[in-house]
Amino acid sequence: MKSRTLAAVGIIAITAASITACSGSGASGSDTSSLTFMFRGNDAEKAAYTAAIKQFEKDNGAHVKIIMTTPDDYNTKLKAAITGKKVPDVFYIDPGSVQSYVKSGIVRDITRQVEASSTYDDIWKYGIDSYRYDGKLVGKGAIYAVPKDVGPFSFGYNKTMFEKAGIPLPDKDKPYTWDQFLDVAKKLTQDADGDGKLDQWGTGLNATWNLQSWVWSNGGDWLNRDRTKVTIDTPEFVEAMQNFADLSAKDGVTPSATEAASLDTYQRWMKGQIGFFPVGPWDVPTYEKLPFQWDLIPYPVGKTGKSATWTGTLGIAVSETAKNADLATKLALYLSTDKTAQKSLVDAGVQIPNLKSMADTWVSSSTLPPANRQEFLKIVEDYGRPLPANDTYSSEWYDEFWKNIQPVLDGKVTAADYVKKEQPVMQKLLDKANQDAKQG
Repeated sequence: MKSRTLAAVGIIAITAASITACSGSGASGSDTSSLTFMFRGNDAEKAAYTAAIKQFEKDNGAHVKIIMTTPDDYNTKLKAAITGKKVPDVFYIDPGSVQSYVKSGIVRDITRQVEASSTYDDIWKYGIDSYRYDGKLVGKGAIYAVPKDVGPFSFGYNKTMFEKAGIPLPDKDKPYTWDQFLDVAKKLTQDADGDGKLDQWGTGLNATWNLQSWVWSNGGDWLNRDRTKVTIDTPEFVEAMQNFADLSAKDGVTPSATEAASLDTYQRWMKGQIGFFPVGPWDVPTYEKLPFQWDLIPYPVGKTGKSATWTGTLGIAVSETAKNADLATKLALYLSTDKTAQKSLVDAGVQIPNLKSMADTWVSSSTLPPANRQEFLKIVEDYGRPLPANDTYSSEWYDEFWKNIQPVLDGKVTAADYVKKEQPVMQKLLDKANQDAKQG
């Protein structure tokens, strides 16, 4: 996907080595009524946060200094603040950094305040659990951040393309099987202008962001349950990976690497040349202007018969060195759960509501596409999962998987041969990550 997805999901590769020298005074100085809040985003998010924080300041007699960076600069500037012992009082954190932040003493345990909050039971469980850590596994134990957002990665389709091709519209509740999906994708792949070249494709899926759905729905995964073994060499994984690769290399329903080089699949989707394409909540404002009708459906299913996808998230954490930890925690909770603050962010089109009660209204009251907004909520409530590296101390093992995958997608290497070669390499990197986690 494009950088827009990276920004929304919140993948920040801050290594343990870069954040170990973290102790020292917070950025707010000696004035305990002053706080610093560091985040990354766009002008719409800044406007929403500015309005929300102005009310927080009024209600609490506080002063909050807002530090905004671009998504690309956030990692570098946060590392610099940590190294300089000027950690912001409140700041964004991603699930993949929880272990290293906790072990390095950067983030505060805010379990008591979060669980005592009147909104605790109304926050998405996925959002809270993504920032739990029990000293061994992320997802369990104490809470070290509250969700800034949850980002369900849904599956969209070009309704106009279906209607022009005379194909029945997908069922919003019953997913396609892989065979059914391929059959429809082939029918949508056409030389629409008759010039002898394809100009319309069934799918435009990117392996980095969509292979997870195929693997999980087929009963495979990247890791075992306790995250100690790389499991990409299982039959379920291999079958799913080969099926996904065949969409382009064998079946031709996805633009080839050469075709994507002239115009990437995101741009082709925007032009109405792609039948199926992933959709995140952050896409909705842009997609309101698409020159065709579109909607959401469940992901196609493999052997398990159940749809699967990932849900991204960013968290809002409190520095261990904050001069006024209670006020800083109050700000984090306010930005995560205050209804007025949430409405500002939702209206800005950057996320779905963090509160389940608000999300229901968000679905029922909207007159803008997609019509099936409920699919976003189903993913968060039911079948969305963390990305595989979110729960490990380092993502290096997972990054390795994608480095040489293109020959598989091009049909030059089989999935079976690829995983046989990659599994031991990834296992060594995972072992190192787990050892680093023990040493802190």
